[in-house]
Amino acid sequence: MSKGKKVAIVTGANSGVGFEVTKGLLKNNFHVVMACRSIEKANKAKEQILNDLPSSKLTVMAIDLSDFESVKTFAQAFKSKFQHLDILVNNAGILFNKLQKNSANIEMQFATNHLGHFLLTSLLIERMPDSKDSRVVSLSSLAHKKSEIFFDDINCESQTKWDAPYAQSKLACLIFADELQRKLQVAGKKIISVSAHPGGTDSGLFENMPSIFVSILRYTFVPIFLHSTENAAKPILMAALDNGVKGGEYFGPTGLFEMKGPAGIAKRTKYSQREDVAARLWKISEELTGSAFKI
Repeated sequence: MSKGKKVAIVTGANSGVGFEVTKGLLKNNFHVVMACRSIEKANKAKEQILNDLPSSKLTVMAIDLSDFESVKTFAQAFKSKFQHLDILVNNAGILFNKLQKNSANIEMQFATNHLGHFLLTSLLIERMPDSKDSRVVSLSSLAHKKSEIFFDDINCESQTKWDAPYAQSKLACLIFADELQRKLQVAGKKIISVSAHPGGTDSGLFENMPSIFVSILRYTFVPIFLHSTENAAKPILMAALDNGVKGGEYFGPTGLFEMKGPAGIAKRTKYSQREDVAARLWKISEELTGSAFKI
């Protein structure tokens, strides 16, 4: 189905940053698979994109990253339709202000933002050509700087800050990207694992937050500190497409507080670079998803 054209998957492609990343990849002649939880929303987004870019190759496929069986079903369906995968953008993310768990009793943000993508990558990496143009791009966040991995409280049930689960999940995404790169290098692979964050953007991430909070955010905070989803997508597209990208690099806006500005190399915490933490996170991610990640 996909012969002669490079193929990319973007999770959470129907809105926000994922929507803009999808358009950017299409403009670079990729066939993009929109991997989304809501087929209805994804099809509306597809229709909108095709109005602007009518010759685009777009495929909508269902995935619920919080449900590991759904991730496995998606991976099988993708392999039946496509012979190769050139770029995987692990973009989809959720933000809650109250503790929620998935069917496996795992905190929902950690399950969706990190574990679902960990499992998806493990199931699809075998379809990626062994080339520096093959990329796994994992989305982190400025929130990673506020956290550590709570190995003895992975569901964050003892954490007092409301955003602790989200911050932990996004830290996990960053650590995973680095550890994947190390394992690819050890295996002698040319595939690149990189990470990126969008800075500050009103991307739909706040849709599960109280409406009064969202209103205050949009009318006071957004104009000063946040940038458009189109600009927020630029670090992700840089990570996915630029020729000079090296494995393990982390991209984001380089302006005030890294909230917006030109895309470039982003700052990260020392904790996020600890290889002992990365090895432990990899092990627990395999245990929680029930799947060994082999390269």
